[in-house]
Amino acid sequence: MKKLLIILMLLTFFPYNVLAQEIANEQNVSIVNVEMEAEQAPIVEQEVFQAQVLEVMDQRDLTRSDGSVVIQQNLKLKGLDGNWAGKEFEYFGISELDVVGGNVYKKDDKVLALYSPDTDGNDIFFITDYVRQGYLVWLVAFFVLLIVFVASWKGIKALLSLVLTFFVILWFIIPRILIGDSPLLITIIGSVFIIFIIVYLTEGWNRKSHLAVASIVISLLLTGLLAIFFTNMARLTGSSDEEAMFLIGLGKGIINFRGLLLAGIMIGTLGALDDGVISQIAAVDEIKKANSSLSNYEVFKRSMKIGVSHIGSMTNTLFLAYAGASMPLLLIFSVRQDPFVSFSQIINNEMIATEIVRAFVGSIGLAMAVPIATILAAYFIKVKK
Repeated sequence: MKKLLIILMLLTFFPYNVLAQEIANEQNVSIVNVEMEAEQAPIVEQEVFQAQVLEVMDQRDLTRSDGSVVIQQNLKLKGLDGNWAGKEFEYFGISELDVVGGNVYKKDDKVLALYSPDTDGNDIFFITDYVRQGYLVWLVAFFVLLIVFVASWKGIKALLSLVLTFFVILWFIIPRILIGDSPLLITIIGSVFIIFIIVYLTEGWNRKSHLAVASIVISLLLTGLLAIFFTNMARLTGSSDEEAMFLIGLGKGIINFRGLLLAGIMIGTLGALDDGVISQIAAVDEIKKANSSLSNYEVFKRSMKIGVSHIGSMTNTLFLAYAGASMPLLLIFSVRQDPFVSFSQIINNEMIATEIVRAFVGSIGLAMAVPIATILAAYFIKVKK
């Protein structure tokens, strides 16, 4: 047990030393300085508030060149909060401007409204989206009740670990990245905290949990090294995502988009690693209990037969998750229009290459995690003969 704990402590601090050079180098690549030094334009007092549709005053269909139809509306609304609570106002959405993905509203719909006066002081209103928070609260409540009902006390611990995981991401990883810290280093530190939270809170403080933490840390470190290597070889900048462009001007320091890409790969792999590693270690434990006379090598061979199934299911899960998130991108290059006409154009496009690296590096990390966890569990788990 002492040897295992020593190994675990070394693995916890190992990533910081191994990746130190890469973290230092990444500050010089793909960096966007988000501190705005230009003169600021006059500030316009804007307000976003909730409103309710009282009446659809007018509506018309605008036919696009491809034959599709977009519906435009003029609405009368009443503010529900903020300075416009209880006040009625009008929104004029009928124009020659074609808004992609415009919503169609009806009476009593609750929406988010934006008040933005023009330079002459006239009141101008825009409808930005539906108010969805009520439905989302019900969805989360149903999820929580189902987890507690099915998994009982262990489900409660899993929910608590989920809350703490989001706490680490939202209150540690993201703020540190926004002020200009290395996304890779911050994600490594945050991931170690997340691993400890998930494993020890759900599985308890025991030998199997120590092995799970060690296996996940090793696998995550190898995944990070692979991600660094292939993003460098493929010369990915991390700035091909449209979402990345929105970060310009939002932070207080410098944001490294390549480091942000690496951080995303590691966090995306972390959840699947947790599931596969814990399941594999539990399988090794059961095999040893069923036949304590087996050698460590025999336990490893039998456990890997189960591990092969874990690898297949985890790989499919990760690929399908990435495919689902990238569905619009898949549709874009499926229509075979510029810049996605030939296979060469498709495969060499940075958006496509980024998704390929993200999916395959994550899957390789999962594939390595199973034998790593199996070897450690076969050697360190002891049962009475």
